Amino acid sequence: MKPGINNYSEIGKLNKVLLHRIGDEIEGLVPDNFERLLFDDIPYLKTAQEEHDRFADLLRENGVEVIYYEEETAKALQDDKVRREFVKKFIADSDLYSEAVKEGLEEYLMSMPADQMVKKAISGVKKSDVIIKSNSLADYIDAGYPYHTDPLPNLYFTRDPGACIGNGVNIHHMSTEARRREALLLEYMYKYNKDFAPEGTHQWYDYYHEYSVEGGDFLVLNKEIVAIGLSQRTTVVGIERFARNILNKSSFKKILVFDIPKKRAFMHLDTVFTMVDYDKFTIHPEIEGPLQLFEITLDKNGEPRFSSIQDELSNILKLELGLPAVDLIRCGGDDPQAAQREQWNDGSNTLAIAPGVVVTYERNYVTNDLLDKKGVKVLTIPSSELSRGRGGPRCMSCPVNRDDL
Repeated sequence: MKPGINNYSEIGKLNKVLLHRIGDEIEGLVPDNFERLLFDDIPYLKTAQEEHDRFADLLRENGVEVIYYEEETAKALQDDKVRREFVKKFIADSDLYSEAVKEGLEEYLMSMPADQMVKKAISGVKKSDVIIKSNSLADYIDAGYPYHTDPLPNLYFTRDPGACIGNGVNIHHMSTEARRREALLLEYMYKYNKDFAPEGTHQWYDYYHEYSVEGGDFLVLNKEIVAIGLSQRTTVVGIERFARNILNKSSFKKILVFDIPKKRAFMHLDTVFTMVDYDKFTIHPEIEGPLQLFEITLDKNGEPRFSSIQDELSNILKLELGLPAVDLIRCGGDDPQAAQREQWNDGSNTLAIAPGVVVTYERNYVTNDLLDKKGVKVLTIPSSELSRGRGGPRCMSCPVNRDDL
């Protein structure tokens, strides 16, 4: 295992992964805030935690070191000056109007040890936690809303706020206000936690870039090619900015941009397409093609060069990865009802922990059986509550270190 961040594939043996154990932030979900907080339902916390703990234990049983957002962020915030800087930025990004409320929240959060403060930032600061007098009209109108700062219930999908690619980190500008502060935790982890990001770790994308990109749209196909979904959540300008940085400063030679439908079912590329072995991929049938792709490389002067590709997915993968053949494993197989049901429950969203070894939700039994018949070792976890958030094992994990292939 190489030290630090090392991630040059989707399938190399997984050595280290960043998770977030689902917590009290979920208890802040109610039907009135579903749309704003990007949920369709309310997971039952106790069962969701048991399911997530099983996920983490399964990874450990297979030799993976599991680290957690709360703990790694708290390590980064031990210095009072750094912690205050974080708190100010967190509050600034929390859509607050009253200076009195901002000042009151700053002192409230700074009164806590770093670990408690991070936990409270994630779970949300309720108005009942700290009483702050304000003469703001906005606060008067919003007096019935229970939170000063909203919870972060999507954080257990640690794939999205950032990505470890090659020997560097993306810290993403998330497309929705509900998720934007998640990446701020990762920014401080990167800057001030050297156990997580040792000196010399590159940063490919910055939290403060105004154009959104999200981690579910990034697939590291091999040590030279990164695939990115141009999706509902990831913008073309953000993709180009990332491409300029990584192609000029790393071993990567090419970015493949998948122009996918801008709708909820195709929210990110990894909801419809993941790599499970050298030549095997799980897919949603609608992504088989013909597809429109764009290729980004560099000319001899280090400037981006663009080209367009239109072809079937299988042909594109064979050409780009130098393979004689590829096996596209349809989510739900050829049964339209099973495909829709298992796609809704993230049947395509597999996490490879070694070549031909994947973690999936046990409820997607049709897709799991197909994977098994193709020679893929399938490790399943329960997901009656985790899947209510609309994300699978890949969404719930941010690989930090993999063996090189």
